[in-house]
Amino acid sequence: MDQHSQKIHAISQGGAVAAEAAPEQKITAFDFRKPGQTPGSHMRAIDALKQKFLHRVVSSLSAYLRSSVTAQLLTVDHLSYAEFLRGLPSPTCVVSVGMQPYEGNAVLELNPSLIFPIIEILLGGNGKPGAAANREITEIEQNVLDGLFHIILQALSESWKDVVPVTLTIESVGKEARLIHAPHEPMVTMSFDIKLEEGGGQMNLAVPTEILTMQGEDDAQSAPRKVEASEAEQARIVDLLREAKFTLEANLAGPMLRVRDLLELKEGNVLTFDHPIEQPLDGLLNGKRKFAGQIVSTGKKKAFQIE
Repeated sequence: MDQHSQKIHAISQGGAVAAEAAPEQKITAFDFRKPGQTPGSHMRAIDALKQKFLHRVVSSLSAYLRSSVTAQLLTVDHLSYAEFLRGLPSPTCVVSVGMQPYEGNAVLELNPSLIFPIIEILLGGNGKPGAAANREITEIEQNVLDGLFHIILQALSESWKDVVPVTLTIESVGKEARLIHAPHEPMVTMSFDIKLEEGGGQMNLAVPTEILTMQGEDDAQSAPRKVEASEAEQARIVDLLREAKFTLEANLAGPMLRVRDLLELKEGNVLTFDHPIEQPLDGLLNGKRKFAGQIVSTGKKKAFQIE
C-alpha cells in the first residue's frame, strides 16, 4: 500500500471511530400548543421577585399570625390558564388581583389546607386543621381573611417593583376562577408551600405572560391590548351567569335623627323625608346604585318602575 493510500485508510478509520464515539442525540417533539416562553432576562427578574416575595411574606405572616411561618418555592412554570386550573383543588379560595395600569389580572389561589388553619389562628384557636377543612369558605370567613389577602398583596407589590410597576388590588374573592381568563391564555405560574406550626398548604400565583414581558418597554407600547372575547366565549360566559342571583332594592332616603329624638318619638308624630315626590328613587343592585325609578302598585303588591 502506497503512502497516499495509507493516509486515506487512517482517515477513514479515524472517522469511523469518531462516529462511534459521538453521543446519540435526543430528539424532543415540539408542542406548538405550549404557551409562549418568557425571555431569559425576564426569568431572571422573576427569580429575584420570588425570592423577595418569599422573604417578605414569611416575615409579614409570622408577625400577623404571631406564629412560626416558613415557605419555599415548589415550581415555576409556563402553562395555559386551563392547565393552571386543572392543577387546583376543588373547592378552593381564588382571589382575582387587578394589576393597574394593565388589563390583565393575576390569580392568587390558597388551598383549603392552608386557609382553614389560618382562620383557626385568627379566631383564637391553635391552628390545627379540622375535619371540615375540605369545603368552601363562608362570607364571614372571607371577611376574616381580608387582612391576610392584603398582607400577601403588599408583599407581592413590594417585590414587583423590580419587574414592572403595577398597583395590585383585590377585585373579587370566590371559588370560581374560570371566568378570569380565557382557557388558552399563556401564564407564568408559581407554587409555594406554606408551613405553619400546625398544618399548612400550597399557595399558587398565576400572572399573564404578556404583563411579565413588559419590563423595560415604554409605557405607551407596553400596555396589553384589550382582546374582545369571541362569540362562543361570550355565549359561554352568559350561560354561566344565567343562574346567578342578586338583590334589587328601592330605597327612600329618610332624615337624620339623633338617638335622643328617636327615643322620644310617639304615636302621631310626623317625620319629613325631604324627598320631593317627583324625584326618582334609587334602585340598588347588590347594594350599588344601578337604576332610577318610582314605587308603583301592581295588583295588591308594590313594584319598582325603572325610568
